[in-house]
Amino acid sequence: MLLCYITDRRQFPGNGAEQSRRLLGKIAEAAAAGVDTIQLRERDLSGRELERLAHEAVAAVRFAGAATRLLINSRLDIALACQADGVHLRSDDILASDARAIAGARENFIVGVSCHTPDEVQSARTHGADFAVFAPVFEKEGRPGSGLAALREACAVVPKFVIALGGVTAGNAASCVQAGAAGVAGIRLFQHSDVAGLVKSLRSPETVIPKTK
Repeated sequence: MLLCYITDRRQFPGNGAEQSRRLLGKIAEAAAAGVDTIQLRERDLSGRELERLAHEAVAAVRFAGAATRLLINSRLDIALACQADGVHLRSDDILASDARAIAGARENFIVGVSCHTPDEVQSARTHGADFAVFAPVFEKEGRPGSGLAALREACAVVPKFVIALGGVTAGNAASCVQAGAAGVAGIRLFQHSDVAGLVKSLRSPETVIPKTK
């Protein structure tokens, strides 16, 4: 089960500096626990503020000495400037193929894309994305999700390509994998938990149940 931690420092208590400090600590914790990708998604920051935080986040992941990959949400320029491992594009951003062309000679540069329909999943794959994040799957904060049937339809377009997002918990993550998802993504799922324990639980044989016909 691939695991993607999406950040939101504003969920942490304290002032701005304290929230950033706590976020960097959680990023380091997630990397040490073996989370596959971390998406730095701090949309309220200015470009300069985000670049500064991104440099610190990259350093935190590198210091953990793990295989975790750090992606910058939407800002390809900042991802390249801070030597992040890739970029995660919104559905209304540039195409994955354009992002890869701009990244040029950067080896193993990862491009993820947010998708909400099977057609968007197909487009992401056609344009060379490494994975698609399909959302929202489950109801979240009173907002309805697309449901497991929609996730299953999206996953059928490109097998082992879609990561499920939106209301995912430790209790329903297995159902996403059974629907065909390659893994799950979340904010609260990681930020409000002991990440090492969560990763162990999600990847245990009792949780990752093979899909049956």
